[in-house]
Amino acid sequence: MKETLFNLGIKPTNYGVSTGLQSWKGEGPEISSFSPTNDTLIGSIGTGTISDYDKVVTKAQEAFLSWRLVPAPKRGEIVRQMGEAFRKNKQDLGRLVSYEMGKSLQEGLGEVQEIIDICDFAVGLSRQLYGLTMHSERPSHRMYEQWHPLGVIGIISSFNFPVAVWSWNTMIAWVCGNTCVWKPSEKTPLSALACQNIILTVLKENDLPEGLSGLVIGDATIGEAMAKDHRVALVSATGSTRMGKSVGQNVAARMGKYLLELGGNNAIIITDTADLKLVIPGVVFGAVGTAGQRCTTTRRLIVHNSIKEKVVIVLKSAYAQLKIGDPLDSGNHVGPLIDKNAVEIYKSAIETAKMDGGKVVYGGNLLPDLGECYVEPTIIEVEKQILVVCTETFAPILYVIGYDILEEAIRLQNEVPQGLSSAIFTNAIKDAERFLSVEGSDCGIANVNIGTSGAEIGGAFGGEKETGGGRESGSDAWKAYMRRQTNTINYGDSLPLAQGIKFDF
Repeated sequence: MKETLFNLGIKPTNYGVSTGLQSWKGEGPEISSFSPTNDTLIGSIGTGTISDYDKVVTKAQEAFLSWRLVPAPKRGEIVRQMGEAFRKNKQDLGRLVSYEMGKSLQEGLGEVQEIIDICDFAVGLSRQLYGLTMHSERPSHRMYEQWHPLGVIGIISSFNFPVAVWSWNTMIAWVCGNTCVWKPSEKTPLSALACQNIILTVLKENDLPEGLSGLVIGDATIGEAMAKDHRVALVSATGSTRMGKSVGQNVAARMGKYLLELGGNNAIIITDTADLKLVIPGVVFGAVGTAGQRCTTTRRLIVHNSIKEKVVIVLKSAYAQLKIGDPLDSGNHVGPLIDKNAVEIYKSAIETAKMDGGKVVYGGNLLPDLGECYVEPTIIEVEKQILVVCTETFAPILYVIGYDILEEAIRLQNEVPQGLSSAIFTNAIKDAERFLSVEGSDCGIANVNIGTSGAEIGGAFGGEKETGGGRESGSDAWKAYMRRQTNTINYGDSLPLAQGIKFDF
């Protein structure tokens, strides 16, 4: 593992503050990153303070003044080179993500592939930042819309996707002409530092301005400062709803822009016509992938009562085949939770569900022989949607509840505070269409015959209600990183006013 870390330019004691071309240790307390797989110290980071943060943002402001003048296709070429750098480092970075966060190696590699994919997407986007033209009501006038970069983009990311979500924001923000300052999770600092090291060569080879890519590893005070900072045009925050509400309030107080991708409490509806050959792998990956620590994790299974017993039996059989252990072993499906606090939350949720009438039908145990952060994926049957079911728990706990008619299933799905991802498994076209209609799922993502987890980068990612309403990644999400400007050009010899207003003097 040390060899892998060194391949990524990470040293035993690392610098936690960077403007891309310069790095320093920071004046804040040192934090250590321990792998949840075996509680081994990976490395230590000198964190940044508000003073360090201020220096990084200042450099980002300076860099913006020149970067915004670079033609968008040229900015796209830089991002193309970034994608090539990540291709070369995919195996090493994927292993580090897996080791530091605890997700399976396949998921760690998949996360790096997301960076590569979003780079490809952003390169094409750099030639497609389209505006609109429209006809003016006034003679000899032309109207059109164009888009300009915002300035400095602040990015706050979570531990569960320590590098991919950063790239969703950064690569698109860069081709749009912005500069970026990143505050990663303190739980996965080395993965963030590795990304900064990977792009460093591209920054140097292209003589890019210092400050194009800023990094400040630190505690919540850094995120709070970013949210309150008038110099940061947009704050994109991924994490808990509690955190997102704080960011939103602070940014709104200064009339800034924010993009929030927060909690999810995702459900799969299984109708009586569903193909169980599709259902089982979709549910299992959705529920236990990343040890239940995805915002798109399947947390609720709403099953037609006529097949509920059968579905639970087949699910239990599938769960029994899961291999739990070291995520760097490609033969394992499930790794550990991120830390011991997450284990306590897992235990508490199970006990709460049991006290409220829930029945544990599979799992529910700690796995101390594997390590302090390993737990059993768990299935709990509930008769009704009790309070703990409506609360997002970042752990591999799947609640199963029955229903009789589709309207009831949709109501159950929609009555939680979150609105990120949703799915239905059915072979009845009417049920599928009703689920996707205005009277169906209220989530930002609604799937048919695939699970809730594993979104592609081509579609805009995000959700409604307490998920925050933001959209990242594909589609036209680029518009969040730019400001719209409407232009009217008069090429005539008179000055008529709109709406036929006369103002003669």
